[in-house]
Amino acid sequence: MTKQQLKLLACITVAAGTGLAAAPPSVAAGPRMVHPGESIQAAVNAAKPGDVIRIAPGTYRESVLITKPGLTLRGSGSGTVLVPGNRTTKPAKSTKATKATKSTKKAKAAQSCAKQGNGICVLGTASKPVRDVQIRSLALSGFKKNGVWASGTDRLVVQQVVSEKNGTWGIAQEKSVRGVFRHNTVRANGDSGIMIANVVESEGGATDTRGTVVQANRLEANRIGVTLRRVRNLAVIGNEVTGNCGGVFVVGDENKPAAGQMTISGNQIHHNNKSCAATARMPALQGAGIVLTGSQGTLVRSNTIQDNVGKSPYSGGIVLFKSFVGAANSDNAIRDNVVQGNKPADLAGTNTGSGNTFERNRCGASQPTGTC
Repeated sequence: MTKQQLKLLACITVAAGTGLAAAPPSVAAGPRMVHPGESIQAAVNAAKPGDVIRIAPGTYRESVLITKPGLTLRGSGSGTVLVPGNRTTKPAKSTKATKATKSTKKAKAAQSCAKQGNGICVLGTASKPVRDVQIRSLALSGFKKNGVWASGTDRLVVQQVVSEKNGTWGIAQEKSVRGVFRHNTVRANGDSGIMIANVVESEGGATDTRGTVVQANRLEANRIGVTLRRVRNLAVIGNEVTGNCGGVFVVGDENKPAAGQMTISGNQIHHNNKSCAATARMPALQGAGIVLTGSQGTLVRSNTIQDNVGKSPYSGGIVLFKSFVGAANSDNAIRDNVVQGNKPADLAGTNTGSGNTFERNRCGASQPTGTC
């Protein structure tokens, strides 16, 4: 393990033990309360940086856009549910004779989140990231695109959220650093349950997420449980990943720096045997546990990976496979894992580059033979 990975794991352990990772901003004001029939977005618009917005149990038919730092959006558990709103509702249009008011502009901005098919959006920019936003204890269901969508954020926390039956991703983040995604249930989404990427609409070298953490989540019945696309310096720890077409994917390409330099540790990854059709950039998918494709310097250790069975190119327990554009895997360490009952193999290292090591894994079958 590199010094950077050791440092990251130590920080995660301390934060989890003390609760510092989830601490609200010190400037937080008293909570605002939203009840069924009231608008969450209106409360967000009226809030000041650092405010806490509490949401009572009930169903809220709206999307919510957050662009202010330090806001906490806290529901009352899975009984606080956000679903898509009425698509016929449109913000007022400005005319040449009248200028749009600030409230109208805010309404239009909020509508953009809904128009794109997202449930909750947290949006900043490269020059002005949105910092210290927390989304806690609520559910999102049935959005055309993503349940939670974040871009340009720093220290975003998404915790104890249920995100299900959304068209693309359950929880997704791009162009962001130091995110914490913990104790969420993410299921039955069209693509990945949790997606961490450098940028989703273009290519480029992997970006440093500066210690993003995906921990203690349950990811089930998605296409892929967790996708880590062109990113570095993060940890995926202690999650249960089951019933997906694929478990955890580390995805890189020919761009530099390569994806990797991350830790995948202590996860339970089993029975990811759902069958998913091929896409433009991926063959049919079934029975994949952990897949490294175009990864460099990733540590995969102390995971339990069992009974992932399929006949796709990515099928197996831990699979190292060249990327879509042919980028090889290099300098990855696979050690101290329990990898059993996976087919066609527990460990599969075909089409790999140099420097990959397999040590002290408990497994039954490997391709090529001799790795177990």
